[in-house]
Amino acid sequence: MNHLIILGKNHDPLENGNLIKQTHGYSFDIEKALKETRLLYEEDTHCPRPINKRLIPLLFRRVFQKTVQYEYTEMPNTLLDQEGTPVPYWKSQLDQEYTNLSKETKREVNVADFGAIGDGKTDNTAAFQKAIGKGKVKVIVPEGVFIIKGLRLPSWTFLEGMGKGATTIKLHPLAPKSRRLITNMHYRRGNHHILVQNLSLDWNVERLNHNENSSTGSNRSSCLTFANVKYGWVRNTEAINPGLHCFDITSVRYNYSGDGNRASRGSEFIWMDQLTGYGFGDDGITTHHSQHILITHSHMCDPSGRAHKKGFSNSNGFEIDDGSQNVWLVNNSSARCFGGVEIKAHHNSSAASNVQIIGHFSFHDNRSYNFRHIGHHYKEHPESKTAYNIMATSIVAMAPVFSDLYTDSSPRGMVISAYRNVAINHFTLIGDRNYDYKKNPVLAIQYRAQNIRLQNVSFRDFSTAGTDLKVFGGDNHADQVILSNITIDHSSPKGIDIGANVHASIKNVKADCEQGEYGMKSVNPVAHASSLEIQGYKIPISIAGKTSNRIL
Repeated sequence: MNHLIILGKNHDPLENGNLIKQTHGYSFDIEKALKETRLLYEEDTHCPRPINKRLIPLLFRRVFQKTVQYEYTEMPNTLLDQEGTPVPYWKSQLDQEYTNLSKETKREVNVADFGAIGDGKTDNTAAFQKAIGKGKVKVIVPEGVFIIKGLRLPSWTFLEGMGKGATTIKLHPLAPKSRRLITNMHYRRGNHHILVQNLSLDWNVERLNHNENSSTGSNRSSCLTFANVKYGWVRNTEAINPGLHCFDITSVRYNYSGDGNRASRGSEFIWMDQLTGYGFGDDGITTHHSQHILITHSHMCDPSGRAHKKGFSNSNGFEIDDGSQNVWLVNNSSARCFGGVEIKAHHNSSAASNVQIIGHFSFHDNRSYNFRHIGHHYKEHPESKTAYNIMATSIVAMAPVFSDLYTDSSPRGMVISAYRNVAINHFTLIGDRNYDYKKNPVLAIQYRAQNIRLQNVSFRDFSTAGTDLKVFGGDNHADQVILSNITIDHSSPKGIDIGANVHASIKNVKADCEQGEYGMKSVNPVAHASSLEIQGYKIPISIAGKTSNRIL
């Protein structure tokens, strides 16, 4: 492990791409790799059954107009821009809307001309409100620390500072705990064409009692919230110690009316780029019931977890949550969070779907990558209607660790639970040979996950873990798992463990270790396979408890 890696709050996320490439230790063409991942995903893909609208009573739909039906859509395409950077297919549409924003905000004002003083003491709320007016304006915020009691941005607004650390907008000491530092003006009818960039946003958590829970629930208590916003940009912006989230792209209200339903009035066509955040009470960047989201070159680290009970903090660097669809994460990084990237849903909400991770570096997160639909894991649970479609290309999990954020959670490089149609390509997992992983597995496929494809995955230095890659069997077993091009370099005592009742295919395994579970040199054992194909390598396998060496 590279002990020079820290990834603290001053980490430049523009370095993420090179950091990921260097850690892989080999080069590959990203366009080719994305095509490979797509082919993996399309191999025997299972689509969900259509959700019957008649199952939602008419009276329910009238009373709960905040609820809309979940609609399954196919995994959308990724393109490469002129610089060779992966972008969603709709990026050109968003670029055109940015041109429209520039045309509509030709009038430029400076908040200092309206009486704003960046002395870290003066209440500048009224000055900001006057400068912004009804929108159609570019508002410049000079260097300094500007105290406000909260800011609501109308449509056609361009808010720009002088850079992170140079311009800080800070929440007033008397602002209530529920206050969002910056959000949009109209939640019910929505807003559009809003840009925020080159700022530091300080939620001023110091105004609370040190032992006090830092949030009030729902999507309040965050640094920046876009709720029911169409066409939005947040760039080169830092979020400091929010009570809940650094950046939340969301619907007006979260929706918990059941799996198969989504909240209405979500946000769409939002691009977040070069964002940094730390000290967050819950998550760094999060999305809820929104779609067409692009998150690039961003870094989230060191949450406080204060939105949760101590020791039970699901504080993630990047969380793609309830009802989110068509989300791209490109060349981001996370450090010392509970989850580096979590794609999930609560038991009574629709799962995030159609999520693509293209380049991510996770360092010292408890669970580097965590994909799950809570409450849909066990045999007695209902099968998830919505936990479908994740693709990840060129990702790194470095030295996952135990964490005080969630004291009962053991470290994992990746966990896949309940999701179907997951394709992972070019995944490097590196442990710390001096760290005690307490014989836990490094990568776990479990809890009714199905149609899981892993290709070009490498493990090393998890010497105190139990298994590098474990596919759990039993009543709630995972199924339809294909593993190909797996490299294990002096890592766990057991390389691959496949549980009972699992249908799995393993192709091209290279394993090298001092001593495996059965005392075999130069190989790691594969254990407990009920349906297994192995091609190209002679390795010990165990079926129904009987160990033998085979070439199939």
